[in-house]
Amino acid sequence: MAARVFIDGEAGTTGLQIRERLLARRDIDLISLDDAARKDAGARRDALRAADVAILCLPDDAAREAAALVEGAPTKLIDASTAHRTAPGWVFGFPEFRAGQREAVIGASRVSNPGCYSTGAIALLAPLAAAGLLPADFPVTVNAVSGYTGGGKALIRRYEAKGEEGFKPDPFYAYGLTLAHKHVPEITRWAGLAHPPIFQPAVAAYAQGMLVNVPLALWALPKRPAPADIHAALAERYAGARFVRVAPLGEAAGLKELDPQALNGTNMLELFVFADAATGRAVLTARLDNLGKGASGAAVQNLNLLLGLPEDAGLELKRAA
Repeated sequence: MAARVFIDGEAGTTGLQIRERLLARRDIDLISLDDAARKDAGARRDALRAADVAILCLPDDAAREAAALVEGAPTKLIDASTAHRTAPGWVFGFPEFRAGQREAVIGASRVSNPGCYSTGAIALLAPLAAAGLLPADFPVTVNAVSGYTGGGKALIRRYEAKGEEGFKPDPFYAYGLTLAHKHVPEITRWAGLAHPPIFQPAVAAYAQGMLVNVPLALWALPKRPAPADIHAALAERYAGARFVRVAPLGEAAGLKELDPQALNGTNMLELFVFADAATGRAVLTARLDNLGKGASGAAVQNLNLLLGLPEDAGLELKRAA
């Protein structure tokens, strides 16, 4: 019997991507509402409570309201918003980042999907903290760039409003200048940091794909790890992970540039250690599709785990040719 799934907010960017990944599957029965019913609180409540799993693709306050609507019902929830990423009673939906997390997702009734930037940052930082290479109170900096689809419909329109008078898309801009970006709390908590990182995100004039960079002065770390030690901690953590690949040090050393769009359309996450061993400097980089492993792909992966289905069902491991 197919599992009943309701995407609350399926008309948004993430919701549409999730729906696209689920439409062709015979093991999923999608519950859909027409435009009028989506605005009817009673119809939404009924759909939420009728689902085996509901995926919330909503603004934070609306996600909290939706979660309240299913209290007392057997519906399991996956929240793609920021609302519950550090909330008690919710499991952080990044199955690979630490030991036991996959099992926690499988046994959960409430799962909070990670943010796109935080997926990359946590993937790089959490294994180093767990291995004792990165002290909790070490000052951490995260720099990142994403395609404009990460900003939702308003930012997509800003970049794709071709033909309009005066249209001129920004080639690149930095934001989050107050240092209070919404992903900072989850990075701090799930990476095991004692202090919020200095996080500097940016948007560039391409649709999707992202790079998340963590520069590290290895000489300033208490154990003065070599690049090989950093790489070994990452490789050990993600050994056997279907959706996370740690590039060999030799491969990273041979790269002259890194395309943020290379994993678009997949649920893959790639990690690189770029380093100068002689001077004790390194830049750790995560590459992912902000709409894939950074959003809708991760939600489908978590959905599969909640339903006891193959983890890669409906997900791409390689970019289509």
